[in-house]
Amino acid sequence: MKTSNPVLARLGQAAERERAAGYAQPGPYGQPGYPQQYAPYQQQYPTGVGYPAAPPTVTPMTLDDVVVKTVMLLGILGASAAAAWVLVPDALVGVAWIGAAVVGLVLGLIISFSRMANPALVVAYSIVEGVFVGMVSKAFNSLYDGIVLQAVTATFGVFFLMAVLYKARVIRATPKFVKGMIAVMAGLFAVMLINLVLALFGVNTGLRDGSPLAIGFSLVCIVVASLSFVLSFHEVEEGVRMGLPQRYSWTAAFGILVSLVWLYLEILRLLSYFQGDD
Repeated sequence: MKTSNPVLARLGQAAERERAAGYAQPGPYGQPGYPQQYAPYQQQYPTGVGYPAAPPTVTPMTLDDVVVKTVMLLGILGASAAAAWVLVPDALVGVAWIGAAVVGLVLGLIISFSRMANPALVVAYSIVEGVFVGMVSKAFNSLYDGIVLQAVTATFGVFFLMAVLYKARVIRATPKFVKGMIAVMAGLFAVMLINLVLALFGVNTGLRDGSPLAIGFSLVCIVVASLSFVLSFHEVEEGVRMGLPQRYSWTAAFGILVSLVWLYLEILRLLSYFQGDD
């Protein structure tokens, strides 16, 4: 099953590669993680002192691994955002904003299309994205005092709500749901890209100017960003079930981080529409 999240979609592909190589397969006597080619040795020599043991393999990831990595990346992003907020002068906010956005985009694409999980790149992305989020937050907070705290609270509130709904199976990642989300997200990103290009040429489409159309568009983006967590949770659950190597917990955490940042930025923008003029 595929997902609209290009990062977490690679988990399924990685699982197939690992399974084909004979890794992360459950062994006899309840011992997981032995390559298939060593299964005969386990059957011939049961566990015990003095018997040959199968060579060690990678440790499969668990849900706890993903949770720990996600919290760690969020902590790094938060610290980076706070440092940028305090250290970057007001006159350089725009430069830092654009620079971090470009670097973060490049790192995100490298991580998304890389065949191997790279913790160093994921951490670097979290730092750069923290600078970007910090600059955006500082700019919005300078116009609307207290809006950042409201956006952060709402973001995590939505995230935990979606986690509860998924755990209770109120919302499930069925094939139709996945296909629908892929189509909707592809359409949204296309519209946002076109809107950005037109804005560079001074054309106002009304999607980001605080008008009723802009409010409606932001609400759609927030709903879709929220539902994307269902796909993320499903991919992580499937990765754990298929015994993906532990290193892919970094990839899963990175994908969740990307969705959280997107949701936060959309909520921040929506809240700004209702603040009014100071």
